[in-house]
Amino acid sequence: MAIRAVTFDALHTLVTPRLPVYVQYAQTFEPYLGALDPAALKSAFKSALKQVQQEHPVYRGGAQEWWGDVIRRTAVGAGADPKAVDASLGEIVPRLLKRFSSREGYKLFDDSLETLRRLKELGIRTGMISNTDARMRAVIEDLDLIPQLDAVLLSEEEGVEKPSCEIFKRACERLGVKAHETVHVGDELDCDYQGAQACGLQALLIRRPGPEGDEERKEPGEDLTGVKVVPNLLQVVEWVRQQNAQRT
Repeated sequence: MAIRAVTFDALHTLVTPRLPVYVQYAQTFEPYLGALDPAALKSAFKSALKQVQQEHPVYRGGAQEWWGDVIRRTAVGAGADPKAVDASLGEIVPRLLKRFSSREGYKLFDDSLETLRRLKELGIRTGMISNTDARMRAVIEDLDLIPQLDAVLLSEEEGVEKPSCEIFKRACERLGVKAHETVHVGDELDCDYQGAQACGLQALLIRRPGPEGDEERKEPGEDLTGVKVVPNLLQVVEWVRQQNAQRT
């Protein structure tokens, strides 16, 4: 069966932080908490994000409170005085939420728009499936991505997140295609690649070469044996072309 649709993850697939997240956190924290060690911030953010994702999946309790918890844990984990953090959190949280709601905090990868345009030229429908809160819609609108997408599913809005088959199913329904006619592209081995395959979609894992935090993202000890990997999004277009050529 020919490929009729391609769905994409958002963060680190189509969209990336304009500066590493921990750098943007450091810039926002400094007027209130002083300079914090970048390495400590980087580690604390990863730990805080993972903890809150596990404790409160799908932004349970609301995105502002959810991210406020991540931000507080990050600051304290990086060595900031807890009392100073609590005293300034009411100003820090809105500043960071606003920053990461637009092109101020995010940018597109150089190949994002070109890939979506080429897929459109091939008659392929495109969508986004992202485990993010509703602010991602404002981000991709500010980055002029909305007109290139036929469907956008964000986990906070849907109440379900990858790797649940429900969110992949909804995406296919909104795109008017079957699961086996769809390929999902993302950077997370479990949520994107394995999740999509388990739900009947085809899948490609993106691993952009380059400095960590800027391009390529890997999980410690990951095994990519047998995994279909692409180094950039334009390779997705070529993969779709090849797949469909074999079926003509």
